[in-house]
Amino acid sequence: MNNTSFSSAEEALSELKSGSRVFIQSAAAAPSQLIRAMVEKGKGLENISIYHMHTEGDAPYADEQYRGHFKTYCFFIGSNMRVAVSNGMADYIPVFLSEVPSLFRKKVIPLDIALLHVSPPDKHGYCSMGTSIDIGVAAAETAKCLIAQINPKMPRTHGAGMLHISRFKHLVESNDDIPEGPSSKPNEKDKRIAQYIASLIENGSTLQMGIGKIPDAVLGELKNHKQLGIHSEMISDGVIDLVERGVITGELKKKHPGKIVAGFLLGSRKLYDFVDDNPLIQMEDAAYVNDTHIIRQNPKVVAINSALEVDLSGQVCADSIGTRMYSGVGGQMDFIRAASLSEGGRPIIALHATTSKGMSRIVSLLKPGSGIVTTRAHVHYVVTEYGIANLYGKAMRDRAKELIQIAHPDFREKLSAEIFGLINA
Repeated sequence: MNNTSFSSAEEALSELKSGSRVFIQSAAAAPSQLIRAMVEKGKGLENISIYHMHTEGDAPYADEQYRGHFKTYCFFIGSNMRVAVSNGMADYIPVFLSEVPSLFRKKVIPLDIALLHVSPPDKHGYCSMGTSIDIGVAAAETAKCLIAQINPKMPRTHGAGMLHISRFKHLVESNDDIPEGPSSKPNEKDKRIAQYIASLIENGSTLQMGIGKIPDAVLGELKNHKQLGIHSEMISDGVIDLVERGVITGELKKKHPGKIVAGFLLGSRKLYDFVDDNPLIQMEDAAYVNDTHIIRQNPKVVAINSALEVDLSGQVCADSIGTRMYSGVGGQMDFIRAASLSEGGRPIIALHATTSKGMSRIVSLLKPGSGIVTTRAHVHYVVTEYGIANLYGKAMRDRAKELIQIAHPDFREKLSAEIFGLINA
């Protein structure tokens, strides 16, 4: 192991100083032992800046008791950071996922330490970043000090996330379980939306899908499709069955034919075992996976993304509830634009017609302070459990009428009346 020895997590975090800028690996690869040690060490330090996308598991550094010790900057807000963002312990950096790596590489955000979670080294000394490559490759390239939690339960994935063990200044042994994604089953609304979306997907399409019940439900509706490919910022369990059925082959893709390309993955242990040392899976840097120029070269790209609200002109709010930040821009615009430029591509925004409190998500005006993640000019298809609205090439009045037809019936009359005040009809 190139004379690199293991240390305790506490010893590994000896590099942490007041004012340090620290990167934490994303999603299921968040290194829990190193995080706990960082928090313990940080109790005696000040002004430590934490940078990450969404992470699974606990985020103790964002607790109110550590105000003044830590401040977190999120490129995407996960559920474990929403309270911290609202109370000022954390803040959100609005940025396309495709551009986050350049923030590190261009030293817009210089990093002192990167906390990583990797597989054991192979016979050549290379460890894999496993479930999350995304923005971690750029962090590993640019941080002054790499600290790794090495875990035999971390799957070894092929692609850009290979780091030689000599790159790490400190190594910590771990046998922690890798966090698993939500396993809740799609409900009837999700299934209806999925059926509408599946009707838009042609054989030979290349799919991108986000996380959640709707994307999983869509995959469940594609068992009779053929020659599908995957080029997506993330994948989950739903791809396994379609690969085993011969539905996902990737044979018609122009970029990495025959491969499933992704930036990170989140699912069950079954998914982690499926991707382990599997040459079918190609994990790449977000600057590549989410590059519109790369994505659009594939045929019939279908991008499936979610929204919190859509107004009658087609503006999509996907990152906030009014002024309250909820998630982030992520890769939505990267893929929506790429799908619209792909030959035969179909960009899709999918959402339930109502909130859990029964309020319409198709609205005449977005809530004050809402962020527009996808503009009205980029939107083609919007899908709810009530149908498909095709807005592409339609004027303002016509697209409003299309959207009202897929709103919940209880709100259609009110929305129709509100068109007159909005568009001078």
